Amino acid sequence: MTTLLPGSAPPTASTGEGPATVSVRGLSHWYGTGSMERQVLQGIDLEIHPGEVVLLTGPSGCGKTTLLTLVGALRQVMEGSVRVLGCELKGSSRHERQLLRRSVGMIFQGHNLLRCLTAEQNVQMGADLLPDLGYRARRDLSREWLRAVGLSDHLGKLPHDLSGGQKQRVAIARALAAHPRLLLADEPTAALDSRTGREVVDLLKRLARDEGCGVLMVTHDPRILDVADRLVRMEDGRLWASEVTVG
Repeated sequence: MTTLLPGSAPPTASTGEGPATVSVRGLSHWYGTGSMERQVLQGIDLEIHPGEVVLLTGPSGCGKTTLLTLVGALRQVMEGSVRVLGCELKGSSRHERQLLRRSVGMIFQGHNLLRCLTAEQNVQMGADLLPDLGYRARRDLSREWLRAVGLSDHLGKLPHDLSGGQKQRVAIARALAAHPRLLLADEPTAALDSRTGREVVDLLKRLARDEGCGVLMVTHDPRILDVADRLVRMEDGRLWASEVTVG
């Protein structure tokens, strides 16, 4: 029997067919200007399909996080094409990118929790993006997601009362509470012990499978490589082995 994610509909099979969730073609990016200019991405090509989990590996500083922020519509595309959920980001307006981000869940290493809000309230910020949900339904959904990541006893705690790993789990629950169509995760297991890290990536795998959500995850954690449908390696701003199938 399949266990559904909090607030989810019955699962549908994901075939990987149809429009790609993410389609990147010839993406290049630079930081700085003049003599300080440095190219960090060089001609990146990448596709992620609905229900697919892609793990991105590579040494620190090679451009992985920059790629995540461009796909997540947090930076303006300089050169190449980045198409996410049918929206072309090259030349897009700030308003268009803001609308797109409502359908994209993001988990970054800095947690980015609001210090004045409890764990439950931080997660409810994700549920607030869902249309046609009343306050009680959003509150209940946030509690369900916190239970799913093992924090049912920490609903009322503020971020400064949580450990680094607990903050990371709150950030993960917040991203998942919006039922995103694309999930971008930067080292989501870095602050977690092995058992909790496994539970979290299994949860992300279920999200992909049950709801057809594409997942792009940056990781250095060899313990979770088995959850991937594909491994993609980045080095010196280029992608290598972008079609390696896991399992």
